Amino acid sequence: MIDLQHITKTYAKNNKKAVDDLTLHIEGGELYGFIGPNGAGKTTTIKMMTGILRPDSGDITMAGHRMDSERLQAQRLIGFVPDGNDLYDRLSGMEYLNFMADIYQVSAQQRKAHIEKYLSIFSLEDAINNQIRSYSKGMKQKLVVIGALIHNPPIWILDEPLGGLDPRAAHLLKEEMIRHCQAGNTVFFSTHVLEVAEKLCTRIGVVAHGKLAAQGTLEELRSGEVGASLEELFLELTDDGGEEV
Repeated sequence: MIDLQHITKTYAKNNKKAVDDLTLHIEGGELYGFIGPNGAGKTTTIKMMTGILRPDSGDITMAGHRMDSERLQAQRLIGFVPDGNDLYDRLSGMEYLNFMADIYQVSAQQRKAHIEKYLSIFSLEDAINNQIRSYSKGMKQKLVVIGALIHNPPIWILDEPLGGLDPRAAHLLKEEMIRHCQAGNTVFFSTHVLEVAEKLCTRIGVVAHGKLAAQGTLEELRSGEVGASLEELFLELTDDGGEEV
């Protein structure tokens, strides 16, 4: 469902390869964790996957649609939760969700069902008509998640989606991620919380200095190191990479 073939991205300001000949293939039904130190290239990879940045070279395909030649078709198949929640603070929560539904041309019936479901899940019913500027960080993160998934896309791309969420909301989002994959869809998410990746993911990719250092199930990553935790494996495969790019 997600296919990245030899993608590379270099930033002109420092001539640094943020992503270096990266190839990934992720099938439907997979919950794929993407981990790496700051500066490893995770966010740059995600921006290219979602069409925000164009790779210098290589091909990106989302559910059969090429990001270079079929960008809009590919983007309509993606629900993207970025790292950070910059929102239109003077809108109410409901106005924001309806704005997102309008962008994706979601019918009135579908948006009503989606909004009611997720407002209940995330306990936002009482605040949804308030201006977003009155929301806490965690409430804003919940709103971003609801808006990103409002068109029921088959591919979820989540960049640090649990940041700012309280334990209950984080647990419920993880359950939704699992359910989405059980229905044959795909979740690709980056996280700094290694315990979450260890417990949640069907496969994990470890990236360092823009390259894929290792990939596989937890058992495959252990490669003979019986009982090794993901944290121990992560430290072996990576080192400090500087600031996130």
